[in-house]
Amino acid sequence: MDPTAPSSPLLWREDGLPQSSLYGDVYFSSVDGLAEARAVFLAGCGLPERFNGRFSRDFVVGELGFGSGLNIAALLDMWRQTKPRGAKLHIFSIEAHPLDRDEAARILAHWPELGEAAQVLLDHWPGRARGFHRVDLPGFDAVLDLAVMDVIEALEAWDGAADAWFLDGFSPALNPAMWREEVLAAVAKRSAPGARAATFTVAGAVRRGLQAAGFEIAKRPGFGRKRERLEAWLPGERVTPPRPETLAVIGGGIAGASLARAACAEGLAVTVLDDPEGVAASGNPAALVTPALDAGGGSRAALYAQALARAVALYEAEPGAVIAQGVTQLATGERDPLRFAKVAEQDLFEPGAMQVTEAGLTMASSLVIQPSVITTVWCGEVVRRRVAKLERESDGWRLLDETGELILRADRVALAGGIATAKLLPLPLKPVRGQASWTDAPAPSPTAFGGYAIPTRDGVLFGATHDRGETATDVRPEDHARNLDTLAKGLPDLAASLAGQAFEGRAAIRATTPDRMPLAGVTGDGLLVLTGLGSRGFCLAPLLAEHLVARLLDLPSPLPRVLSHPVESDRFDSPVTSNGV
Repeated sequence: MDPTAPSSPLLWREDGLPQSSLYGDVYFSSVDGLAEARAVFLAGCGLPERFNGRFSRDFVVGELGFGSGLNIAALLDMWRQTKPRGAKLHIFSIEAHPLDRDEAARILAHWPELGEAAQVLLDHWPGRARGFHRVDLPGFDAVLDLAVMDVIEALEAWDGAADAWFLDGFSPALNPAMWREEVLAAVAKRSAPGARAATFTVAGAVRRGLQAAGFEIAKRPGFGRKRERLEAWLPGERVTPPRPETLAVIGGGIAGASLARAACAEGLAVTVLDDPEGVAASGNPAALVTPALDAGGGSRAALYAQALARAVALYEAEPGAVIAQGVTQLATGERDPLRFAKVAEQDLFEPGAMQVTEAGLTMASSLVIQPSVITTVWCGEVVRRRVAKLERESDGWRLLDETGELILRADRVALAGGIATAKLLPLPLKPVRGQASWTDAPAPSPTAFGGYAIPTRDGVLFGATHDRGETATDVRPEDHARNLDTLAKGLPDLAASLAGQAFEGRAAIRATTPDRMPLAGVTGDGLLVLTGLGSRGFCLAPLLAEHLVARLLDLPSPLPRVLSHPVESDRFDSPVTSNGV
């Protein structure tokens, strides 16, 4: 990408420094940007000393102004060298005008001493779509959530509490909106007791805004040409409740596997239990990872867009999981071209991710995956026992089988067994039977058209039926015929070539909700619930699982508040509790 192109917020000065084309300010000190980051932000927030001697194993850093990622690269470099054993770093940063990866690489190349810290950031550079971007930083025990949106919107959306804040917007004289009193008040609201904040400016409006928000402040010697800088702190000390150590996940499909992966990533010991006779769509030889298309661009569209981006990143990181990338949604109705055009215009997706073509809508980042690869790796060894009852104890839960025999004890329990979850918890779930068909014939590129046709490792899979209220999982010849009829409406040539063949197949039960939104929440007595994913489980489950594990451990969620509220598990009635069955 040309850094001087109109879409870039950056231009290069004759002296080689990057400057904002929007605000006219440089991205870092002309003396030494890395030295400035270390002196102003790291030392100004009392780092690395404050990493140690805490009751929590997690440290949370917030930042206003992600820019080139220089402050975060400096933080990562320090964190890896000085972090307490077993600790994890959670970073939240805000950037309304993100740079692309090549622009950031050119900037960070000024400091080769950052080495792997800069490289891991560049290797996992966040996207530019509007919304939250969760980024894993392997090898550093760290995760980054980047909010690409206005600063107030981002601070109101984030549910974390920072231990330290890097206030690094452009100069208050050139970008006063970043330093408004309401912004600094929102920073204080998203801070833990005892939080520290640091910035390069000592402008009067900034000092007054921090004090009005409850911070105490002090001027310190500045860096480079700046005489002074500012440090601020809140009274008190973060108190962290006891952390659960074990999690039992009921359900071995994509919902349970996603919860297991997310919980293991946060250091929990996880046991996955699955009904030995259970049949889930996660057992098919191939699966689509696509969003529900919503031309309105509201919270539902934003949820699916963010979930797709996170799911794709996680699946692509698993060797052998991806069968194909890129899915075409065919236009099958008169309104589809207009609807597709509206979806393609949404800034919720990365530039070029959604493209209108003669056939319909090409979803460039959508995937076809092999579910067994994901569930095997993420679940680990599965306990094949049916959990018939849950009993609450003072220090955790007992999981019992049909005879009342104890299967295991766990500090916390997650329910992710699809429609079977309703047997353990009263939830408004409705079953929808779906049978998929497959054969070893050559497959087309992944295509959806009401039905779908996708490649497997050995051929083509198509379907699936959609029968509300049915729970039988026998494979029916007449449903193979129905799938072939549906295929003929979307891909008639493929259907004709398959006519007369014998098909393999599986039937599974989708769990749906009255409003067609998933259930992802925590019950009144502490059970995690992830179900109601319908036919979009492979898109939704990874992100929603991370949200639930964050709720469990009181960590920052990757899901903005406006997107978490519509999926709360108690939204249909009063908060549900588990009485066991």
